[in-house]
Parts: sequence; C-alpha cells; structure tokens
Amino acid sequence: MATAASAAFKSRVALHVENLALRHQLGVLHRSVKRPKLTSADRLLWAWLCDVWNDCRSALVIVKPETVIAWHRKGFRLFWTWKVRSGQPGRPAVPKDVRELIRKMSRENPLWGAPRIHGELLKLGIDIGETSVAKHMVRQRKPPSQTWRTFLENHVKTLVSVDFFTVPTTRFQVLYVFLVLAHDRRRVVHFGVTAHPTAEWTAQQLRDAFPWDTAPRYLLPDRDRIFGDEFTKQVKDMGIQEVLSAPRSPWQRGYIERLIGTLRRECLDHVIVFQEASRRFQTGRFLHLPICDSIGRLASQRRAWLVVGRSGGGAGDGSDHHQGRYRRNLGQGVWR
Repeated sequence: MATAASAAFKSRVALHVENLALRHQLGVLHRSVKRPKLTSADRLLWAWLCDVWNDCRSALVIVKPETVIAWHRKGFRLFWTWKVRSGQPGRPAVPKDVRELIRKMSRENPLWGAPRIHGELLKLGIDIGETSVAKHMVRQRKPPSQTWRTFLENHVKTLVSVDFFTVPTTRFQVLYVFLVLAHDRRRVVHFGVTAHPTAEWTAQQLRDAFPWDTAPRYLLPDRDRIFGDEFTKQVKDMGIQEVLSAPRSPWQRGYIERLIGTLRRECLDHVIVFQEASRRFQTGRFLHLPICDSIGRLASQRRAWLVVGRSGGGAGDGSDHHQGRYRRNLGQGVWR
C-alpha cells in the first residue's frame, strides 16, 4: 500500500523507468523459472484484476490469460461443490407406497392432473411436491397429431422461444440471463440479466419484449419452474398460446439453444464477470453486433474483452448442455 501511495507523487518519466525495470526483472524470472509457485491469494488477485482491468493481458507474464480464467472456473466449481455437500444432498426419496398411490389415482381418474392429485394427497396428510406427483403419474395415450417439426415449420413466423442460462461471477455467485428469440429471422428480441429470477420478473421482461399489440401467437418455454403461475397468467393475458417442450428435449427448441451455445463459446467462456452490470454490458455488446459478421468482429475485439483463446469450455457452468453450430449466411445473418 505504501508503494502504491508513493507512486502517485512520482513523475511520469520516473514511473516509465520503474515499469521498464520491473518488466526486465519479470523477463529474467520468466526465463530462469519454468513454473513459478503461486498461492491461492495470487490466483484470487489475478482473477479479480482480469475482470476490472481490460488491459490485463498485456501485464501477464508468468502465466497465460487462459490459466487465469481456468482458475476462476475451478474456484467456482469448488465453491459450489462445498456448498452443496455442506447441506442436504438432493430431494428426499418418495416412498414406494406413495408412488403406487399416485399411479392408482392417476389410472382410476384419467381426467385428474397433477394439481388435483397433489391436493388430494395433501388432504391425506402426505407432504409431497406437485412436480414429484407429475413425475410418478401414469402417462395417458393421446390421439396422433402433427409432428413437432411440422408445427415449427407451419408457424415459424409466429413463434418465439424464451430461455434462461447461467453465468458465474468473480464472487462465485450465479447470474441468470433471459433471452427472447423470434424464429422467423432468428432475431434476439429482448434480453435481461438478474441475480434473483422470479416469475414476476420474467413476466415483466415479456411485457418489455412485446409492448402494445406486437405479441406473437405461440411462445416456446421449457418446463423450468422459473416460468411460474405469474408468468403463465401474463402469457394468457397477452393472448399468447404457451407450448411447452417435452421434458429433457432441448432439441425441440434448437434455435435458442444454439444461440446460447454461441454466446458461451464466442464470449462468455473467455471472460470473468464481476457483477450484473458487467454481464449485461458483455451480452449487449455481443448481441448488438450484426449477426452475419459477429464472429469476425469478435476476433478483432478479443483483446478488449480478454477473449484469449479457448479456456477449457467453461466446465461446470452448464455449457455442455448447449452444443450447436453457427453457420454464416452471406446474404443475411441467420442462426441455423
């Protein structure tokens, strides 16, 4: 601290000379020591500096920028592994007799859904969640209908997909990014960033994305519980028909899944996010580039964003779920 305070009173020439001397000593150290020993405090300092200092790459000598980003990803995994192990592991198991009772009620009352069966179980004093009831219900056979691909092709001009994905921060917190994508031109209509997503916040984002009478006909969310009752009510009030995808079937919403994969591979896997404002800035800067040449422009802006080559795919932050390919259409920017 004393050295930093004294540097404020030095002349510009003295500071340049001192920087030259320090860089020369670092060069000698780099040539003589193949792998310097760093402590956890050193790694934490550089992970923080690389987020608040855009020109951090030029000052890195003893380690590579990819190594600094890998430190942050590893710390994020270790933090949440410790936090999960210190609490209760997973959901409590549903007893066998309760599972059989749910199946029996479902078979004998084919018109009852998960909310009705859940309410009857609560009357019997059985404490169980509605999602667990839906999981163990008997699947009823439905009449044949058009395939999912036919539905997407017939209504491509009136379809909009929404989804969330997560981003780790410097302080090992999780930020949630909400995306709204129109299918007709693969156009990002709206995005939002928050640390505490709720159904009310998501409903407000939907109102901001489609003001007045610009709402689409169909909305394709997944079965995440974040799209709660308040969100479903807002969708109905706007005159939009909600079409849920099948459980564990990201291929049914392939356009927005590929967009998330591109965001991760070309931007988020190469930066360390400090807070919500930083996350919103990085995502907005990426999305406002013309789609057809965004990859080329990103290559020229990597130094400003600390995009310094592959950092290992961001393991542990959910990027393995979003695997897709980006194909550039020369006539217009299109997500394929």
